[in-house]
Amino acid sequence: MDDGRPIFLQIAEQIESSIIDGSLAEETQVPSTNELAAFHRINPATAAKGVNQLVDDGILYKKRGIGMFVSPGAQAKLRQQRRDQFAEQYLQPLFTEAAKLGIAGSELRAMIEHHLTKEQQA
Repeated sequence: MDDGRPIFLQIAEQIESSIIDGSLAEETQVPSTNELAAFHRINPATAAKGVNQLVDDGILYKKRGIGMFVSPGAQAKLRQQRRDQFAEQYLQPLFTEAAKLGIAGSELRAMIEHHLTKEQQA
C-alpha cells in the first residue's frame, strides 16, 4: 500500500472494492481496525479513520460491541459512485478529444464497437 494517497483512503478503497466484487457481502462483518492495522502494518488509528469514513458514507454500519458490517445497498451505491467516477475520469475526456478531432457521435460509437469486438475475440 503506497501509491501516494493517504493510507486511510487506500484502506477504505480496498474495503469498497471487496464489497463491489462481492467478497464482502452486505450484512457481513468486515475485518476489525486492529486486524486491518496488523495486516497492513499500520497504526490502528489510521485503519479506523478509513473504516469510519465508510461509516460516515453509509457503506458500513456499527453493531455496538460486535464490530462493523456492510450496509444493505452498499454494493449498488458503490457501483453507482464508481460508474459516475468512470464517466468523469474517462468518458468526458474522450468526448472532449473526439470533439476536437471532429469525430461525430456515430463515428465514435462505431470506433467503440470495433474495439469491443476486438476485445471479445482476443
